[in-house]
Amino acid sequence: MTTPATSTILRTQAPALGPESPVAWPKRTVRTLSNGLQVVLVESRTFPKISARLYFRSGNAVVAHSAPGVAEMTATVVRTGTASRASRRIEEDLRRMGASLGTHAGADASTISASGLAEFSSGILELMADLARNASFPGDEFERERRQRLEELRIERTTPGFLASERFRRVLFGEHPYAVVAPTEEQLAGFTRDQLAEFYRVHYVPEESLFIVVGDFAADAMLAQIEKIFGSWRAPKPEAPVSPAPPRQSGRRVHLVHVPGSVQTQVLLGNLSITRRDPDWFRLILANSIFGGAFHSRLVINIREQKGYTYSPGSGVNPLRQRGYFTVRAAVRNDVAAATLTEMFYEMDRMRSLPVTAEELDSARSYLTGVFSLGVATQDGLLGQLSTVYLDQLPEGYLESYRERIRALTAADVLAAARRHFDSANAQIVLVGDRAQIGEQAALFGPVEIFSAQGARLA
Repeated sequence: MTTPATSTILRTQAPALGPESPVAWPKRTVRTLSNGLQVVLVESRTFPKISARLYFRSGNAVVAHSAPGVAEMTATVVRTGTASRASRRIEEDLRRMGASLGTHAGADASTISASGLAEFSSGILELMADLARNASFPGDEFERERRQRLEELRIERTTPGFLASERFRRVLFGEHPYAVVAPTEEQLAGFTRDQLAEFYRVHYVPEESLFIVVGDFAADAMLAQIEKIFGSWRAPKPEAPVSPAPPRQSGRRVHLVHVPGSVQTQVLLGNLSITRRDPDWFRLILANSIFGGAFHSRLVINIREQKGYTYSPGSGVNPLRQRGYFTVRAAVRNDVAAATLTEMFYEMDRMRSLPVTAEELDSARSYLTGVFSLGVATQDGLLGQLSTVYLDQLPEGYLESYRERIRALTAADVLAAARRHFDSANAQIVLVGDRAQIGEQAALFGPVEIFSAQGARLA
């Protein structure tokens, strides 16, 4: 029989966490074909399907200054036809195999991905190889995709989050290719089919590629399939680009993107940071989780729960291949833009000044290890984690040791990471909003430069 006091405890206290379940790591096979194609195979027999991704280690950054956005457009049009398959034929083949297909390009890589029933693995791989080797870039498909991308770009230039990210990257990276987030409308309208075909010819090559397959197969049999389908593929390796270093920032500066009539202000601030290869990486992601990278973080408690300034503030560590960057973000009412920035810097400086509590440390470690475990529980999730390891050239045991390394971190590690990588004194601040409403508030935090949504300097 329970007493009223016991009943209250049962209703209000969450049960203690159970022991963390071990991750059963499936068999992994790593090979490099004679043509330079790196192959990673992971046997996962839970479902009778496979998931495959072919990565080319070239993305938007390699053409950022000559033809920004061409890598992204190339990836989009690649899937619309080959020398032997029109777009309709590709869609019919996918339906017949119960498969899905996607193409994408980011800053550092372009990707062809596919998934489907394991019994059709040979057909899926043959389709991926056809797209990688024989894309035809049909003129009508190119024109349709270019028109669609133009409409998307026009919409993006009305979106505060996009405008903040674009300005922030330009400020942070200067002449480095990572500064360019998207082309202008004029640049996009000037794209030609030949530009896409040239990017494809130079960068879609086996020696700069990574092929990961996860699913229901025997590794030896799958490797034989891949050798048969991809082994004859030959193309020269492109020259490695040389990029200028990002500028060194000294002191806080405010970069205001003027959006007339805006009733909200998009706030984005931060600084250059590190990649996953840095020895501080695990310390930094744990510090970020406590600061603003999780729903129970200090930033959320402060400006969402206590102050009510915004619904979804947050922070993030963004690792690219050459450099990383740290961001703090929120969308707030115009009248609390300065108050929000004040609290953001207060929480950054508190992280830099005092050790976090034991409760915060335990909670953040549990959060990161739990999210990681969920992230490798599916074929696609495991494939994504593996791609991080091999694209970023991380140690072979990176995934297997991830949870152990997070659990070993201390409050002193978090404090050291915050002091090194939360650069409060030199943070760059981007505000997107109406300068008549937020201009005076912006000036409280440093010299102010004002830009239009199209990137033109206004003041």
